[in-house]
Amino acid sequence: MAEENQTPEKQFSIQKIYTKDISFESPATPNVFTEKWEPAVDFNLGTNATPLQDSMVEVTLTITVTVKTGDTTAYLVEVTQAGIFSLAGFSDQEMAPMVGSFCPNILFPYAREVVSDLVAKGGFPQLLLAPVNFDALYQQHLQQAQQAPSSDALN
Repeated sequence: MAEENQTPEKQFSIQKIYTKDISFESPATPNVFTEKWEPAVDFNLGTNATPLQDSMVEVTLTITVTVKTGDTTAYLVEVTQAGIFSLAGFSDQEMAPMVGSFCPNILFPYAREVVSDLVAKGGFPQLLLAPVNFDALYQQHLQQAQQAPSSDALN
């Protein structure tokens, strides 16, 4: 009888990791290869979670990198790396950091590799993205969400 009152055991597993979308554009080739290479890198990322059946969720990590030399766009890379994760026995409070931080952290090395490969195959010097602290980004997102309603009340 004591077992019936226990909370369900937490279970996490990776069902599948896959690249959902890839885009590479190099609008200024071949001229960009003849110019002095002084790149300015703009890096953006976003995450999304979509519930699926049977305690599974699809988490996507989208990375967009735009590299310019002066006013010229040398290349633009966008990668959406996705994973299907099974998450059972987690409370709603525990699920949010799992899909907002833990799962994107698993996906990032895959997306990083895809970006690096695309850039190299595009004829440009290798681009290695720096590690990302998804825990800190998730906490920042929570703080912004908490501040948003109070700032709306002031207007």
